[in-house]
Amino acid sequence: MFLHVTDARYLGDYKIKVVFNNGREGIADFTDALKGPVFEPLADTSIFSSFIVDKELETLVWPNGADLAPEYIYYQAFKGDADLMPQFRKWGYIT
Repeated sequence: MFLHVTDARYLGDYKIKVVFNNGREGIADFTDALKGPVFEPLADTSIFSSFIVDKELETLVWPNGADLAPEYIYYQAFKGDADLMPQFRKWGYIT
């Protein structure tokens, strides 16, 4: 199954409550994830909070064109779940 973001709500700072097409909901904290030229503008929380769930891409997208892979968002939301560590390892988010 491919993961897709179906809904999201800004919570404050760099946290977003996300809902995935597999029914799971979680809070993704992107405090340490906004690196590189495309993501640097998102350090301004007024810009960060202006994301949408793009219905075509089925992920979070910002007005400056930045977007994140649903798998990465899933990792950020559930990286504390020991049962998901094999999947996160397979995706390359942990070694």
